[in-house]
Amino acid sequence: MDNITRRDAGLPYISDDAVFDQQKVTRRLLREFNTTDPSDFETLGRLAGKIVSGAQENVSIMPPFYCDYGFHIQVGKGFFANYNCTILDVGKVTIGENVLLAPNVSIYTAGHPVHPAARQSGYEYGIPVTIGNNVWIGGNVVITPGVHIGDNVVIGAGSVVTKDIPANVVAAGNPCRVIRRITDADKKYYYKDREFDPESWAKVEAVEIGE
Repeated sequence: MDNITRRDAGLPYISDDAVFDQQKVTRRLLREFNTTDPSDFETLGRLAGKIVSGAQENVSIMPPFYCDYGFHIQVGKGFFANYNCTILDVGKVTIGENVLLAPNVSIYTAGHPVHPAARQSGYEYGIPVTIGNNVWIGGNVVITPGVHIGDNVVIGAGSVVTKDIPANVVAAGNPCRVIRRITDADKKYYYKDREFDPESWAKVEAVEIGE
């Protein structure tokens, strides 16, 4: 079995020439993307569509952006990644609709064996990561291999997510843990105890979130 097949099957694999050839294509696209005039949103959007897979409706990625392959990243409409996002997409990264990534978010599917002998063999692995719909990931968050984050979740800044996070919660910390549930009582606030003004509240009330 060749190493690309092993990698995509979630088996231990070695980064041989064939693997690096795939990365070379992506690195050329990333160089073009990351050196594009940051005010040229049209070109950035076109290049982002070549780098990541999935729905490209209202998808926005701020440079610089880094990934291994891009074709292992599936994003839904309304996806936004702020500056300096890194996604090591050795394994599949599936991201739902209306997901917001703050600056310096890192999503890692890649890893190496714990034992030094196994590590020196050259084998590595990729375990998929899944993020649901309507998720906000705070700045400097790290998401590790195999994690599943449910719908409507907020992950606090600086968190290290090592285990699954259920839907409809605020979670934070290192390791990341559930802090509290998100309820309808949260809807009228835009920041802590600050309520939406009447003009903005009318727009908030018009938004429908699917279950």
